[in-house]
Amino acid sequence: MTDSFIEQLVDWRRELHQHPELSNHEFATTARITDWLTQASIKILPLALKTGVVVEIGEGEPLIALRADIDALPITEATQLPFASQNTGVMHACGHDLHTSVMLGVAYRLKALENTLKGRVRILFQPAEETFDGAQALIDAGALEGVQAIFGMHNAPDLPVGTLKTRGGALYANVDRFTIHINGKGAHAARPHEGIDSVVIGSQIVTTLQTLASRVYSSQESVVVSVTRFTAGNTWNVLPQTVELEGTVRTHNDEIRRTIAPRIQALINGVATGFGATATLDWQAGPPALINTPKWAEFALEIAAEQGYHTEVATPQMGGEDFAFYLHHVPGAFVSIGSASEFGLHHPSFQPDEALIGTAVDYFTELAQRALKVL
Repeated sequence: MTDSFIEQLVDWRRELHQHPELSNHEFATTARITDWLTQASIKILPLALKTGVVVEIGEGEPLIALRADIDALPITEATQLPFASQNTGVMHACGHDLHTSVMLGVAYRLKALENTLKGRVRILFQPAEETFDGAQALIDAGALEGVQAIFGMHNAPDLPVGTLKTRGGALYANVDRFTIHINGKGAHAARPHEGIDSVVIGSQIVTTLQTLASRVYSSQESVVVSVTRFTAGNTWNVLPQTVELEGTVRTHNDEIRRTIAPRIQALINGVATGFGATATLDWQAGPPALINTPKWAEFALEIAAEQGYHTEVATPQMGGEDFAFYLHHVPGAFVSIGSASEFGLHHPSFQPDEALIGTAVDYFTELAQRALKVL
C-alpha cells in the first residue's frame, strides 16, 4: 500500500470528520462514500436503504461481509483540530469516520485483487449504530442474504496503535434502557407533610436499584444498573409532584436480561407504595450481547498476529454494539484495534491516532482473502 493511498484515506477520514451527521440522517455522508466507491467501479447493491451503502467485490461463492459504521454523535467538538466538525453540535466522537476510511481502503484493495478472490466480499457502510437500529435496517433490506461470515471493528482509545483484541463468546453486553415515572403529591417546601415527596422517593429508588447487582443476582454475574438522569421540579421552594429517572441495564446473561425488568417494576412499586405514591416503568430493549463465534475470533487473532499486531484475548465489556444483531444471524467476529487517544470514546476532545488506518486496511484485506479460502 503506497503512502499516497494512505494519505488519500486520511484525507477522506478528515472530510468525513468535518461533516458529521447524526444517526439516520447520514445523507451527505452516504453521498460521499458512494462517490468514492463509484470512482473505483465498485459494485453498489441496489438495496432499499434510507442512508448507508452496501457494496460487493468478487464473484461466486463463498460470501463474507465486512462492516463499518458511518454515523456521528450529538456532541460539540472541543479538539481545535484544523479539520474539526463544521456541523455545530455534531461530532465523530466515536471514530466511525476512521472505521469508514478503513473499509473504503479495504474496498479499493480488494477491487484491485478482484480476479484472485475465491468468492465475494460484501462491505456494509452502516448507518445508525449509535441509536442501535442501523444493523437491523440493513438486515431487513437483505444485506446479510447469503453471507456465511461477518467481521467488524471498533477503535479502542485505551489501547496503543498496533494492538488488537478480541475473544470468542460474549464481548459486549446486552443493552437496555429504562425510564421511571414517579407520581407523588406536590407541596410547599416548608410543609412537606402536606405532600408526597417524589424527590425523596426517587432518591430511595436510585439507591435501592443498586441492590439488584449486589444482592439479587450472583456476584459471579456481570450486571450493571445505572441511573443517568434524575429530572425533578423547577424552583427552590416547591416539592414537585413528579420525578423522572432514566438509565440503563447491562448484562451478558440472557436470563438476567429476561428477569430484571419485572424485578425493577416490583422494586419501584414497593418503594413508591410505601410512601403513598405510584411509579411506572418504561422499558426499551436495545441490542443483544455481542457474541463472537470462537472459531472466527481465533482466526481473527491469528491473522492479526501474522500482520504484525500485538494481540490479546479481550475481557468482556459492558458497552453495547449493534454489530451484535448480525452475529445473531451469521457467525463472525468483532475486534478492537488500538487508537491511542488521550480522551475516550464520546468525549468532545477525542482524537484517535490516524496511524491505525493503514495497518487496519492491510489486516482486513488479508482477513477477507483468507476467510474466503477457509469457508
